[in-house]
Amino acid sequence: MFTDLLPRLQQAAVSLTGSPLAAGDVVHDAYLRIARRPERFLGHPQPYAYAFTTMVNILRDQWRRERRRVPVPEVPEPGDAAERDRAASGPRVGGMAELQARWEVVRLLGFLTAKQARAVALVDLDGYSVDEAAELLGLHRSTLAVTRRRAHGRLRAVVERERERGCG
Repeated sequence: MFTDLLPRLQQAAVSLTGSPLAAGDVVHDAYLRIARRPERFLGHPQPYAYAFTTMVNILRDQWRRERRRVPVPEVPEPGDAAERDRAASGPRVGGMAELQARWEVVRLLGFLTAKQARAVALVDLDGYSVDEAAELLGLHRSTLAVTRRRAHGRLRAVVERERERGCG
């Protein structure tokens, strides 16, 4: 019965995650969770709704875990001569200032919808072009551009409001 629902579940997972690869993982995880107690799934009056709810619960759990995760910059190995030379020759990069900047980015992305945050992260933080980001997210170029423009407007408003209050 689950295999009959796979195309619909995959499509729903892509719309929830924005990525066909992540969607496949979510559908697989949902299958594994349902397989633990198949009688609940088989006895449910609407098996698709049961499977969809399972996927949403898995995604919610993943998002909660990711929100609690603090990105930590990579520390070079002490024996890496090239890394020591680079550190000695140039200004020091990283440290507390870089960590605080990353936290600020994460905090500001929290003011956006998931769709807006994905658009801003791919284009403005990861350096993808609008066309590349739209393809990765499975969106039309203009949809991504509008989403990103709205995100920028929202971020601008948040920053201006915080400056007025003296918070930033």
